[in-house]
Amino acid sequence: MRASHKAILLGVVMAASAVVAPTMSSAGVSIDIEVAPPPVRVEVVPPPRVGYVWAPGYWEWRRGAHVWIPGRWIGERRGWHWVPDRWEQRGEHWHHNRGHWER
Repeated sequence: MRASHKAILLGVVMAASAVVAPTMSSAGVSIDIEVAPPPVRVEVVPPPRVGYVWAPGYWEWRRGAHVWIPGRWIGERRGWHWVPDRWEQRGEHWHHNRGHWER
C-alpha cells in the first residue's frame, strides 16, 4: 500500500471514529426499554463501614434481559449523598436512572 493510500485510510478511520465514539459513549447513559423490571430484591444490608456508603442492588438491562446487580459498599464522598439506581416508567417505556452522587 502506498503512503498516500495509507494517509487517506488513516483519515477515513479517524473521521469515522469521531462519529462513532460519541454514540458509543452515550449508549450507556440512557436506557429506555418496553420491559418492566422485576420487583427489587430484598437485600440484607451489612453493618455500616466507616468511610463507605451502601449502594443498594438494582436490575440492570443486559443483552435483552434484566440482570440483578447486588448491593455494594462504595467510598464515601464527604458533603455528597448517594442516589441509588432506579427504574422509572415513562408511558409505555421504562427508563433506567443510574446511581450517582449529589450534593
